[in-house]
Amino acid sequence: SETVIKCKAAVAWEPNKPVTIEEIEVAPPEADEVRIKIVATSVCHTDLYHLFEGMHKDGFPVVLGHEAAGIVESVGSGVTEFQPGDKVIPLFLAQCRDCRFCKSPKTNQCEKAWSHRADAMSPLRSRLTCKGKKVYQFSGISTFSEYTVVKQINVTKIDPAAPLDKVCLLGCGICTGYGAAVNTAKVDEGSTCAVFGLGAIGLAAVMGCKNAGAKRIIAVDINPDKFEKAKVFGATDFVNPKDHDKPISQVLFEMTNGGVDYSLECVGNVGVMRSALESTIPAWGVSVIVGWTTLHDFSAPPGDLIAGRTWKGTMFGGFKSKDGVPEMVNAYMNKKLMVDEFITDNMTFDQINDAIEMMKHGKCIRTVLTFTE
Repeated sequence: SETVIKCKAAVAWEPNKPVTIEEIEVAPPEADEVRIKIVATSVCHTDLYHLFEGMHKDGFPVVLGHEAAGIVESVGSGVTEFQPGDKVIPLFLAQCRDCRFCKSPKTNQCEKAWSHRADAMSPLRSRLTCKGKKVYQFSGISTFSEYTVVKQINVTKIDPAAPLDKVCLLGCGICTGYGAAVNTAKVDEGSTCAVFGLGAIGLAAVMGCKNAGAKRIIAVDINPDKFEKAKVFGATDFVNPKDHDKPISQVLFEMTNGGVDYSLECVGNVGVMRSALESTIPAWGVSVIVGWTTLHDFSAPPGDLIAGRTWKGTMFGGFKSKDGVPEMVNAYMNKKLMVDEFITDNMTFDQINDAIEMMKHGKCIRTVLTFTE
C-alpha cells in the first residue's frame, strides 16, 4: 500500500527519561522492505541498556523494541518472500543469504547488517517520523510501535498457527541464551555448566544446557528469588556470590573438582565475564560472553587461556536468524522448547513505562505488551 500509516509508538526522545506514547507516521515500504503490524512485543534488557546505560547521543530520538511478532501489512517492490497476512518475527540480525558471512557455516553475522553505527544501535535510515522529526529505528526494527518497516533481510516467516504473544520472545532473548549454550559453547552430554545471571537470557542458557544433556547446571545470581525459576528450566545447583567471602570462581572450583566444563556470562558485566572464565577448568574450559556492554574492556592474565581454555562471544546465540527463528518456533510448537515459562507479566502497550521499570528493578523475567484495538 502507498499510504503513510499513523499509529501509536513509544518514543524515547532522550536518554534516561521515560518513553512517551506518541502518534507517529510510518512510511510505506520501499524496495525490498516489508511493513509489519506488530501484535506483541516484549521488553529486553538491551532496550534498557541503550536508554539508561549506553545513552549514545546520536541514538535519539528512537523507537526502541526489538523482540516482537506481527503480521505483514504490505510489501515493497521486489519482495517475493512475504505477502500481506504472513505471520512474521522481525530480526535485529539480518540474514541476506548472499554475502560471504551468510554463506559460511562459521558465523551468523551478515555483511548487510547495520552495524556501522553499533554504538548508536540504529542505522541512519528510518521510515518513522514524529512531529516532523526523523525517529531512529532501534537495531533497524523498532517494535515499540503498532507498525514498523523493516528490510526483508530482517524478517522471517513463521508457522501461521504460532501464538504471537508467546513466540515474540524468540526474536531475541530465548534464542540468544539457548543458542549460546547449544551453538556457541556446544555443551555436551554429561558436562558441568555454570550460568551467570538469571534473567531471560540466562534462563534460556540453562534450558539450552539441559537440552544438550548437561548433568550439572550451576545457576549463579545475586538475587536468590531467581533460583526457583532456574530450577524450572533445569538448574541443579544454586550459588549466590554474596553468600561467600571468597571469589565465586574459587567456590565453583571447589564444587566441581577443578572448574566447570562450560560457563556462560549472561549479565554484560566485565568483572563477571572474568569470573566466568576463571570458573572453567583450565585444561578445556569454554566460557561464552553473552551479555552486552560497550562501557568497559575485559581483561585476564594470558595464563588463564594458555593451558587450554577458550573464551568466545556470541550474538543471537549463533543462530542464522532467518533460518533459526522458524526452527525455534517449530520446536516450541512441538513442545521441545519452553517459552510460556519466561512470561511473568502481560500488559497493554500503554503500560510500557511500567514494564520498563519492572525490568530495570529485576521484578520480571519477560513482560509481553500487546496492542489493544
